[in-house]
Amino acid sequence: MSTPSPDRPSTVYDRIGGHETFVALVREFYRGVANDPPLRDLYPEEDLGPAEVRLRMFLEQYWGGPTAYSEQRGHPRLRMRHHPFRVTPAQRDRWLLHMNTAIDSVSDRMSAIDEQQVRAYMAHAAQAMVNTLAED
Repeated sequence: MSTPSPDRPSTVYDRIGGHETFVALVREFYRGVANDPPLRDLYPEEDLGPAEVRLRMFLEQYWGGPTAYSEQRGHPRLRMRHHPFRVTPAQRDRWLLHMNTAIDSVSDRMSAIDEQQVRAYMAHAAQAMVNTLAED
């Protein structure tokens, strides 16, 4: 394992561009969500802005940035927070489609290994949110 240095920041958050990258990533993600009615239905707020801020803060914290998410909202408890919503495999796939498109939009800021790590985490997290198999 390499030692962190000014040339190689120690966190994914720092290596991929910090706050500005996460703002761009999450903005692009929610642009996709806003135009995807079946997925948009999972977001009860009329304005996606608050959800955008929460996701950005969560991802920044997860990847080694500021801890504003926990300071403001407590432990992430992702499954518990998503439990009230029916999250199906199809919705997981739609979520991942928009997230991967968003990652594509900032991938020029990432090393191949960081991009692979981010994509793998997103796939794992999306799968963990599935709480019903019924597609209705």
